[in-house]
Amino acid sequence: MIMTPSLIRETSEGFSRCAIQDEMFQRREIECVGEITEESVYSLILQLRYLASESPDAAVTMFINSPGGSVASGLALYDVMQAVRCPVRTVCTGIAASMAALLFVSGSSRDMLPHARVMIHDPLIPGSIGGTALKIDALAKDLMQARKTTAAIIAAHTGKSLDEVYAKTATDSYFNAEEAVAWGLADRIIHEL
Repeated sequence: MIMTPSLIRETSEGFSRCAIQDEMFQRREIECVGEITEESVYSLILQLRYLASESPDAAVTMFINSPGGSVASGLALYDVMQAVRCPVRTVCTGIAASMAALLFVSGSSRDMLPHARVMIHDPLIPGSIGGTALKIDALAKDLMQARKTTAAIIAAHTGKSLDEVYAKTATDSYFNAEEAVAWGLADRIIHEL
């Protein structure tokens, strides 16, 4: 469970408490932290859509520190990030791995803190494999389609060829901040937020 601090403000009516996320949201800053799930993506999509409707030309900053997660949910968030009119800047604050890496590299500008890392790899089969040969064949076809989709997205946002992306995603490939910038996964390393 992630603990989130709150702010206490003195007002004319006394003291009030508000979540730090509410203050960050007012500054158009949102967080993709922890596993990428249907629930976490739903919240991020709502936030992005709201901020885009409030001020379509003002950038939103998404801070990412995530091990990745659901490909389907991550692709839903990716689509919204690309569909909203406002630029979505991404900042890697710890690690952007797997699906979180795809979201990170798709930002309109992609910043990394000095000790942040990015990890890319092919999509994994969720859960355990079992069932009929037809079921396993359908899972394999779906997994290969997810591989093509995610590799094409990474290639589009990094300037790398599909073959270069496939070569890197065949195994877990970790990049420190300098390596991520050099490989086209990030634009710059920042020392101030």
